[in-house]
Amino acid sequence: MTAPRQAVLYRMVMDKHLCPYGLKAKSLLEREGFKVEDHWLRTRAETDAFKAEREVKTTPQIYIDGARVGGYDDLRRFLGKPVPDPKAMTYKPVIAVFAVTALMALAASQATFGSPFTLRAAEWFIAFSMCVLAILKLRDVEKFSSMFLGYDLLAQRWVPYSYVYPFAEALAGILMITHVLEFVSIPVALFIGTVGAVSVFKAVYIDRRELKCACVGGDTNVPLGFVSLTENVMMVAMAVWMLAR
Repeated sequence: MTAPRQAVLYRMVMDKHLCPYGLKAKSLLEREGFKVEDHWLRTRAETDAFKAEREVKTTPQIYIDGARVGGYDDLRRFLGKPVPDPKAMTYKPVIAVFAVTALMALAASQATFGSPFTLRAAEWFIAFSMCVLAILKLRDVEKFSSMFLGYDLLAQRWVPYSYVYPFAEALAGILMITHVLEFVSIPVALFIGTVGAVSVFKAVYIDRRELKCACVGGDTNVPLGFVSLTENVMMVAMAVWMLAR
């Protein structure tokens, strides 16, 4: 048997601050089989002195077999782990929303009707998705409106619509969950869904513009495209279904 490789970790552990990346680094090293010599930097002065002495700008700092590796991201690269790019475009936020709302709808159907696979579950999936997406937009309406104005045709002509949209989406979704005031929810969902679908289709498939979608708020890197179009088509489909029913 071979002895585990040695890693030395310097991280901030203070009364009012516990460095999360230091904890992640320690956990990753241990999972990879390293014996970790864990050094705590307990004060700001101690941390500044360490950085000045080692000529580094950040903590944590990791040393393996006597050689400096760097911080947490550097450690991941050293171990061959992927390092997320904060600027990379991704559908992960939308996938997370739809996956959770689908499970919520199935669970609600099971609790109400004794079966997860009902027509009501499909309705709830769309309504729950509308509500959750509205919540994400309402976290910061100002950022949402700025991104939304980049492609929505109605908002570009009447700016206040970019502020109204998330409230309208939430209202329609909530009313659709309960099947009350359908004379309000159906027109609202039909209107905002149709305008949104047309706007996305024009921006992506006619103008060929590469934009970020504001569907999950104005601070994400979700690309404007098929998924964004699907969100609006779902709202239109739900409105048409409820109208026909």
